[in-house]
Amino acid sequence: MPSSAPRAACYPPPVPGPLDGIRVVDLTRVLAGPFCTMLLADLGADVIKVETADGDTVRAQGVVRDGLSWYFAQFNRNKRSVVLDLRRPAGKAILERLIASADVLAENYRPGVLEEMGFAWERLRAIKPDLVCCRISGFGQTGPYRDRPAFDFITQAMSGFMSVNGADGGPPLRSGLPVSDLVAGLYGALGTVAALVRRQRSGAPEMVDTAMMDGLLSFAAYLGAECLATGQVPPRTGNDHPIVAPYGLFAASDGDIAIAPANDQVYHRLLDALELGELKTHPDFLTNELRVRHRARINALVGARIALGARDQWIERLNRAGVPCGRVLTLPEVFADPQTAAREMLLEVEHPGHGPVRMTGFPIKLTEAACAIRRPAPALGADTTDVLTELGLSPGELSALRRDRVIN
Repeated sequence: MPSSAPRAACYPPPVPGPLDGIRVVDLTRVLAGPFCTMLLADLGADVIKVETADGDTVRAQGVVRDGLSWYFAQFNRNKRSVVLDLRRPAGKAILERLIASADVLAENYRPGVLEEMGFAWERLRAIKPDLVCCRISGFGQTGPYRDRPAFDFITQAMSGFMSVNGADGGPPLRSGLPVSDLVAGLYGALGTVAALVRRQRSGAPEMVDTAMMDGLLSFAAYLGAECLATGQVPPRTGNDHPIVAPYGLFAASDGDIAIAPANDQVYHRLLDALELGELKTHPDFLTNELRVRHRARINALVGARIALGARDQWIERLNRAGVPCGRVLTLPEVFADPQTAAREMLLEVEHPGHGPVRMTGFPIKLTEAACAIRRPAPALGADTTDVLTELGLSPGELSALRRDRVIN
């Protein structure tokens, strides 16, 4: 895929980010935690990623070009890397000093692991009385499932998310994207920023507890509301909307169109654009409730008209009429789309020794203190010396720690 991405230089932006001056000690790995800390780093925080000598497993996952995982590069931009053996007392002592220098500690270990390491919440508060600790896990720090291992697929299944995805009569389906990881990371970042605001006002510490399971359950939206109101299991409706009709994919003469007339006003616009105005007064389609009841018939009538024209012609016509619609784009098509370019949602970041890496841009747009690429994803342990020197360790101490394989 040819690149049309703007080149994102790595240098201090002209205006510090909103989290400039906030230090985050990052004990996370894989995706949910690193996504959380990436968001904080994009907003200007100094994120120090603490890794083992083997590094985050994502360093070797996905497409690896010239020794660099683009998956890792995406979710670990704007961070610094320190290699530290946390099984050793000397490594734990350095971590304690890092925490004492930080505003935030982020981790996504299994619940109880941080305590086993000697860093229970009471101990963390003693080290840094106003610390914000962000804890991300599959099921949270409490409850009967807290000790269970979890991956995105498991929490998609157990949260009810998969049960509402798929076609009527078909099996439950997972999302192609690791949605529970991303939702948990997003909530972790939001909770962390909220805790920092509270700390600024009161000086109080805070522990943020967010779970992949909780995050997806909170996304149940109208389906959750319908279930709670009726006690019924929401049916799977494929590309049709569970509570609105007509709504979904319709086949034009040369490809599918996604059409979403979400209320009566937009439904009437759709009928006018399709020259099907007579359906406005049809007794079976007068209300959305009736249209859902007779979904197959109204879909067939709309689909028959859509099939008479070309996809792009319909998309232009329907958008002009105020009816939300669009093509189903593949990811390469999205990355080449002019809207993606206009929003700078595709960046090209130079990684020394590896060349340019294309990655998604910043979904949060700030006009006065914008997100920026200040540094590419770090090589394993690239910043160990700098970070520990900032903590006050002498060259002799660093040499002794390297000799004992506590640091890299």
